[in-house]
Amino acid sequence: MGKLVLYGFDDSPPFRAVKLTLAALGVPYEIVEVNTRNKDHYKPEYLKRNPQHTVPALEDDGHFIWDSHAIITYLVSKYGKTDSLYPKDLLQRAVVDQRLHFESGVVFASGLRSLVRPVVAENLVIPRERYDAIVEVYDFLETFLSGQDYVAGNQLTIADFSLISSITTLEVFVKVNPVKYSKITAWIKRLEALPYYQEANGVGARKFAEFFKKINYTFAS
Repeated sequence: MGKLVLYGFDDSPPFRAVKLTLAALGVPYEIVEVNTRNKDHYKPEYLKRNPQHTVPALEDDGHFIWDSHAIITYLVSKYGKTDSLYPKDLLQRAVVDQRLHFESGVVFASGLRSLVRPVVAENLVIPRERYDAIVEVYDFLETFLSGQDYVAGNQLTIADFSLISSITTLEVFVKVNPVKYSKITAWIKRLEALPYYQEANGVGARKFAEFFKKINYTFAS
């Protein structure tokens, strides 16, 4: 096995999705902190590894991969002892892939990043549409979980890792209503029961929450 090095920091949901995957696989790795708040991702040495200057990035025996979705599919394909986290069955895999694309394009890009950027830039009155986008995310996810324990079926997959990292971060801005979203609430508790959850996601989610709770922002009415 080549040396694995993960670049990023705990506040980042995609970084945490990779940590969850590595923990589930039981694969040893090192962490090199790249804190985007300190502009570490624009340093020349990091740009050589990842010219898109995003986190996380993974180094595997001198080869560099970035984008959390590409990283976690790669890790399971290479290091998984079984295919349970990323099924080889094409229909099952298609569902997992769809959930990963949903996280990337809807949950993270439309829901989370479009809200975080204006808050960080001190635009402290957030358009109501950003709140509505999060509610729509929760509505979709509640539907996905209908009749099943996990987001892509009745077994844990990397789609759960990708989504739990972002959903627990979105909760900083809009809490999941346990009555309206009972299936999401149960799913979150199911993920929290994993023995590696707190170290891989819980700690970072709390760090993110602590940072943003210091900022006095509101949603427009």
